[in-house]
Amino acid sequence: MKGHALEEQTVFEEEQPVFEIGVVVPKRDEKQEIDNENCVDVLAAEFRKMGLIVERVVGLQNEILKLAAPLAILGKAAAELQLKKRTYIGVDLQFEWDEIDAFIRQPDGSLFSWHERLLCYHHMLYGTVNVDNSIMLKFDNKEVYWEMGESVLRKLELEGIVKEVFPLHDDVMRKQLLKIWALNWWDFTKQPIDEICSYYGMKIATYFAFLGMYTRWLLFPAAFGLILHLIDFGSLQLFVLPVFFVSLVMWAVLFFQFWKRKNSALLSRWQVNQAPGAGREHKAFDLEWSLFQYPSELMKKQGSDKIIEKEVYQREEWLRRFMRYRNDFVVILSIICLQLPFELAYAHLYEVVTSDLLKFGLTVVYLLAIQYFTRIGGKMAVDLVNREISNNIEYRADSLVYKVFGLYFMQSYVGLFYHTLLHRNIMTLRQVLIQRLIFSEVLENLLENSIPYLKYSFKKYRAVRTKRKGERGSFAGKFPRVEKEYLKPAYSASISEELEDGLFDDFLELALQFGMIMMFACAFPLAFTFATLNNITEIRTDALKLLVMLRRPIPRRDATIGAWLNIFQLQGA
Repeated sequence: MKGHALEEQTVFEEEQPVFEIGVVVPKRDEKQEIDNENCVDVLAAEFRKMGLIVERVVGLQNEILKLAAPLAILGKAAAELQLKKRTYIGVDLQFEWDEIDAFIRQPDGSLFSWHERLLCYHHMLYGTVNVDNSIMLKFDNKEVYWEMGESVLRKLELEGIVKEVFPLHDDVMRKQLLKIWALNWWDFTKQPIDEICSYYGMKIATYFAFLGMYTRWLLFPAAFGLILHLIDFGSLQLFVLPVFFVSLVMWAVLFFQFWKRKNSALLSRWQVNQAPGAGREHKAFDLEWSLFQYPSELMKKQGSDKIIEKEVYQREEWLRRFMRYRNDFVVILSIICLQLPFELAYAHLYEVVTSDLLKFGLTVVYLLAIQYFTRIGGKMAVDLVNREISNNIEYRADSLVYKVFGLYFMQSYVGLFYHTLLHRNIMTLRQVLIQRLIFSEVLENLLENSIPYLKYSFKKYRAVRTKRKGERGSFAGKFPRVEKEYLKPAYSASISEELEDGLFDDFLELALQFGMIMMFACAFPLAFTFATLNNITEIRTDALKLLVMLRRPIPRRDATIGAWLNIFQLQGA
């Protein structure tokens, strides 16, 4: 009875629509007369015709249309998109609303994942087209002609009337995640992964699952390293250190094997057969559909064009490989010719200079200069990836990861290798490691959490100041919650918003930390303890950043850590 009641409650809650999409338009001039042909009014009316629930919120500078879709409307859109979902017999079939009971629900009880719901919203919002003759729309004395067969939302975006379409936070779910995740410090590494997947999507949930497991596994080397630091083994020190290092290598191998098993379990629970590349599922489906419709014509065409298609495919494949090898060569050459001498010069000066004040000034100049070099290298890597011949977004993203990580690897490790191999100064090496592991990571955490808040505060201040100027100091209103959400920064990467989101910077920080503690473990065993404490804090600060300081990210379907796993394994080998 309890299970049946819980299922009924879940279905009932899912039938209550939640506002998940916001459409931002300029605020209408109050002095202007109401016109039936107003663009925003027509847009809201078209959304309502599709069955969406529309709530219009007037803010200080903008008007925001909050959109929600009942479950039946989402189901209809999913059927039109021909989405495939897992059934109770273990087969992925095309979704049909009439057969809703045959499809497995998400771990939280919802029918559609956040990624699937966003696809449905995109299909409905941009699928609103004009089926009649050209219609003239008006907005602030501006005339826009909505032609037949044209999407009204796309038209208004091109005209600059619709500023942005972005996902909205669900206040109920956000408060729940704040309570059980971001502010729940007592659980240390334990996290509600299924709830995170339901709210943010598979990619972000996979990152936090990896971060939590990595932090738990760090407890063993952290305890071992702490013992080595506190206890003087005397003559046995030469025996204990090799045992410590060999155990670390075995620890790394076991960790990656167990992570692959855990990732497979997550894929199964989230109803994903494999990490899909962009477009692979749709191409396979289109081929099956075409064969079903025109079997005889396609068989004839396949027989006649088989040799030509094979030659074209081989030519494109070799050209794609040549472009990637050429781009990799350019990145490696630039690292060797530009960044390597700069890093070696800094490491040598740091070793030669005796004054602590001069060392501090040198480090400040180095950090400022390296930010400039890294930004140039990141832009160059993005430009090279965009020149590669590939329509697979995940493939291009992985290629970008490898190239940019090479720049950061040189920046982070050349100085450490210099002190280790050339001068063999363990004390200086430990000072640099402490500087990188403590001060750098603490500073990065402060910056990545404070910069979004400062950006949001500046936008809010500028909007209030503009409003006061317009009303000559008589303004005393408040921001609506949804407009505050619009002013918050997006969860974006520091190098390429097109190919990567903010997870790129988070994974990059983890990869650099992992390489540092693995390659220099014997020189500073206590590094694992610092890394463990940093990661426990990182889990909560990243959660707070996503829930409070940033907009709700656009989900990505990929449910693995991709190229980062190869980078981790290479550094741990």
